[in-house]
Amino acid sequence: MSEQTQGPERSEPGRVVVAGAGMAGVQTALALREQGFTGTVTLIGAEPHQPYDRPPLSKAVLLGKAEDSAFDVDFEDAGIELRLGCEVLGLRPADHELDTENGPVPYDVLVVATGAEPVRLPGAEGVPGVHLLRTLDDVARLRPVLARQHDIVVVGAGWIGAEFATAAREAGCAVTVVEAGERPLVEALPAEVTAPMAAWYAEAGVTLRTHARVERVEPGAAVLDDGTRLPAGAVVVGIGARPATAWLAGSGIELGTHGEVVADRHLTTSLPDVYAVGDCASFPSGRYGERLLVHHWDNALQGPRTVAVNILGAATGREPVVYDPVPYFWSEQFGRFVQYAGHHADADRTVWRGDPAEAAWSVCWLRGSRLVALLAVGRPRDLAQGRRLIEAGTAMDAELLADPARPLKSATA
Repeated sequence: MSEQTQGPERSEPGRVVVAGAGMAGVQTALALREQGFTGTVTLIGAEPHQPYDRPPLSKAVLLGKAEDSAFDVDFEDAGIELRLGCEVLGLRPADHELDTENGPVPYDVLVVATGAEPVRLPGAEGVPGVHLLRTLDDVARLRPVLARQHDIVVVGAGWIGAEFATAAREAGCAVTVVEAGERPLVEALPAEVTAPMAAWYAEAGVTLRTHARVERVEPGAAVLDDGTRLPAGAVVVGIGARPATAWLAGSGIELGTHGEVVADRHLTTSLPDVYAVGDCASFPSGRYGERLLVHHWDNALQGPRTVAVNILGAATGREPVVYDPVPYFWSEQFGRFVQYAGHHADADRTVWRGDPAEAAWSVCWLRGSRLVALLAVGRPRDLAQGRRLIEAGTAMDAELLADPARPLKSATA
């Protein structure tokens, strides 16, 4: 069959609209230009601020060491149209239009990158002194709280709760962390791994109260479900995040059990000409044999490259690229640098490298002889080498792996 008779001729889409101006959205727009896309790229963000990076918010920006964390990007020079302070309200796929508070926006290809929104404390919405830590405006409200060295109650001993507690202690605040579960990071890591982390709170002068819930917030106090009143000039809520996808209701797009957009292995959605990337989307992992919903910075950095390649590839008939990363994230808390790579849910063996009572140690998870995940505390070399070993599917020798003096890359079977 000649090229002329192979089917309808494909052409590059004239207009790509990206809904969401966080890391995933910005990187998608930039990746399209880097890949040679010549059409119109429109980036729509709900916040009025120049697009910015979120990780510094709980660190340098919160403590006043930096004014903001705006991306160092000349959007005009890159040929990216910014529409900021513009909330997306709905999607009409039959019309190829996105509804926004400033009117409809037509698209040839749409990328959903609206990220995640924090879970709010029930009954505390609108109560004075209750804060979230997700946006630049949230930080602007919290900085004077830290400057006045208020007593602070943090709800949730997850990653963001620990990071905020760290910053609040550095600012000189008295901090109590209230956790409904039995330990920190109860939903993220196994009990034997988080057990040594609980001691970090006391070492930093933070009071950790587990098996406890904030029942209500009153002026100057947080009241727990057992009646305990904790002094609280401010209550900071860090009890998780959920995909920001309510605006997609009625669009016909497939959503998962957590409200996330269900993307395929190419990050395309159930709707034609619609992709999804970052915190708002899950994808099937061939590496781990299950669907992953990853709420971390690295996923929002890596996924957009796949989306850009596949948008352009669809126009030229190229085989789409598969997205199957080794998930990665990091956290800075209580003077420690914590890194994690992989996905440990299907592991059948745990191997420790070093003493968790010490300043630096790692935990490796194996399935059979293959390394599937690794947590490193103060051992960045372990993380870097482990991430490559996970990607390669290298067989490991568990006995050699347990020797913290041995480089991880030399503990192969």
